[in-house]
Amino acid sequence: MKRTAKRFRPWDVDQAWLLPPSVHEFVPEGHLAHFVRDTVREHLDLTAIYATYSDDERGRPPYNPTMMVALLLYAYSSGVYSSRKIATACETRVDFMAVTAMEKPDFRTIAVFRKTHLESLATLFAQVLKLCQKAGLVKLGHVALDGSKFRANASKHKAMSYGRMCKVEPELTAEVEKWFSAADSQDETEDSKYGADRRGDELPEWAKNKKARLDKIRAAKAELEAEAKEQAARKEEERAATAKKTGRKPRKPKRPPDVPKDKAQKNFTDPESRIMKTHDGFQQCYNAQIAVDAEHQIIVAQHVNNCGTDIQQLVPLVNGIKANVGKQAREVSADSGYCSEENLRELNRRGIRGYVAAGRQKHGEKTATGKRIPKAGTRVRKMWAKLKRGGHESRYRLRKIVVEPVFGHIKAARGFRQFLLRGEENVGFEFSIVSTAHNLNKLFAAGGIG
Repeated sequence: MKRTAKRFRPWDVDQAWLLPPSVHEFVPEGHLAHFVRDTVREHLDLTAIYATYSDDERGRPPYNPTMMVALLLYAYSSGVYSSRKIATACETRVDFMAVTAMEKPDFRTIAVFRKTHLESLATLFAQVLKLCQKAGLVKLGHVALDGSKFRANASKHKAMSYGRMCKVEPELTAEVEKWFSAADSQDETEDSKYGADRRGDELPEWAKNKKARLDKIRAAKAELEAEAKEQAARKEEERAATAKKTGRKPRKPKRPPDVPKDKAQKNFTDPESRIMKTHDGFQQCYNAQIAVDAEHQIIVAQHVNNCGTDIQQLVPLVNGIKANVGKQAREVSADSGYCSEENLRELNRRGIRGYVAAGRQKHGEKTATGKRIPKAGTRVRKMWAKLKRGGHESRYRLRKIVVEPVFGHIKAARGFRQFLLRGEENVGFEFSIVSTAHNLNKLFAAGGIG
């Protein structure tokens, strides 16, 4: 190697350190890793998590729960969600080492901790929101609502419609019965072939898979039928109430009300997820809902459901704001997916100034596009006229710059586009952790708790 007279700083990778460094020196002062670690240590109540541990436990002591919570929250704040990737980061990234103090939990330990304490981890959303409120980041002057579809941890190709189930079930039933009949008639032959330690009537693996698939189809078919009966009973009550109010006899349904539609689907991997329309076409999804304060884009309420529309989600979000913050928002904006007579009536009843798009009306437009003008005398018509008068000055304009960027941060900046867990309750807990991480980032960007 050619040498020059120029002097360089020494670089000796084999040089041992005389004094070990402090974890506080791994990343610069004021780094997000220090902030998340210290916030969890000093400000969050983890009593519910600690209560699950017992002094009677034998063996090697578990990792400190505070460290594990800080690790998960920092990982989610940094866009790292997989337990394997978190474990790798603990070994290769100094910012993660600053959180764990050089501890290196393996991916199985991280996954089990998250699964065991999932519900308790979800409750940290309210605690972090209180910290944001204490820091003056939550004003509730204007809150914007929106929903976004996140992919479920299931393939849409693992779903089957009710009509298809009705067709496939008898076919599989006949095929499975034929296998069992053949197995019974060949007991002696198979016993001599396979030996006395086996019955001789065991189904081959391909046959077992068919039997398992038949069981899944029957279970999913029963669930769809139960849902259809429940929905039929609810609609019957609504028809009866309408008939009593108007004095007219309710119209008879065109098809049996307690029979699922042929297109009704169930997914075998995550039965509680649903096929929903997204920008990438139809996908197996859940619908995540958030209410965002306009002051600093803090999420003040959130939940997840498996309904593809937003019209039933306004009241739960408004209830969530009151439950989480202790008071109600003064203004609320939302897109046309939330617009209905009932929702507007509810906002008025609570004394909330609403700015909810009627039809396809966008901020700044002087007329509604794509749909006829709402019926005169209705609350929807009054809302349409209110936004029309406001034009670009309407408070509805805030919705797009308040709530939509938050989903952009979650999906694009931190890469959370698909749930890792399955089941509506579990994904709800998971999204609560994602929302907590978002608020921690906003609290950090605003200068901390103070």
